[in-house]
Amino acid sequence: MIVTVTPNPSLDRTYEVPSLARGEVLRATVDRVDPGGKGVNVSRAVEAAGHRTVALLPLGGPEGVLLARLLVQQGIEVAGVEISGRTRVNISVAEPDGTLTKINAAGPQISVAESEALLESVRTHSAGACWIACCGSLPRGLAPSWYAELVSRAHRAGAKVALDTSGPSLLAALRQCPEVVKPNAEELAEAVGRPLATIGDAVKAADELRTMGARAVLASLGADGQLLVDDTGTYYGHAEVDTVRSNVGAGDASLAGFLVAGGAGEAALASAVAHGAAAVQLPGSVMPAPTDLKPSAVLTTADVPLDRLLKEPA
Repeated sequence: MIVTVTPNPSLDRTYEVPSLARGEVLRATVDRVDPGGKGVNVSRAVEAAGHRTVALLPLGGPEGVLLARLLVQQGIEVAGVEISGRTRVNISVAEPDGTLTKINAAGPQISVAESEALLESVRTHSAGACWIACCGSLPRGLAPSWYAELVSRAHRAGAKVALDTSGPSLLAALRQCPEVVKPNAEELAEAVGRPLATIGDAVKAADELRTMGARAVLASLGADGQLLVDDTGTYYGHAEVDTVRSNVGAGDASLAGFLVAGGAGEAALASAVAHGAAAVQLPGSVMPAPTDLKPSAVLTTADVPLDRLLKEPA
């Protein structure tokens, strides 16, 4: 079982339009609403892969009720903590060439009592969980140290933690030694305080995060593939993608693929790459099912191309 924690979940409404013209009235060709938030997406991908998952999250207002209902309809167990604020709604506008414009709401204010209720729910759900995946930004009211406290409590309960966040929250949590952290290239560059121009730069930055406390680093490099640096070695993986339809949730699908494949080593990286590549070819934030995966298109190697320039420097 994989438990996901999403402190700032959302309803994600996606519109697909022929083109985005500022100041014009646009007509969407596709309009869909999905459960949103990074941890929620991980749960959706885990469930699509055929594994049990529990989505732990704060829920408030009619938006929270709808979010929980959508998750249950997708076969996901929901451990909701009631809050006085309202769950946020995010908007994405997708164009045919893969360009995505996003408007993310700030999210509700979380009280001290609600914060403690979330942490206590993590502790109680840690028993029997293979992984606790803690993902996304923190809503108003939660200090940057909140994830560090979460990792500490999960470890005391005997659970392994995968963490996908950034900035001060990531740096604070590293001191509690999460088993896996999953930054993208920008987040990796921010964490070490310098730009990344090559895959070798990304490897050095990942090594530094391990020095700070992370036991493994799974880094998403966008079109440049993914890196894994853990106790078994350093690996690079990528997959050719014909058409990018939407990159919403692709990193979350990658993390789910990594965890369901054991969360360590080159085979887990290959699963992460396959899940991420499949996700970008699906509409909105749809998570890939096993039939969407193309493992034969994935290449992984321990011979990392350190001098290769990143197509999207961070």
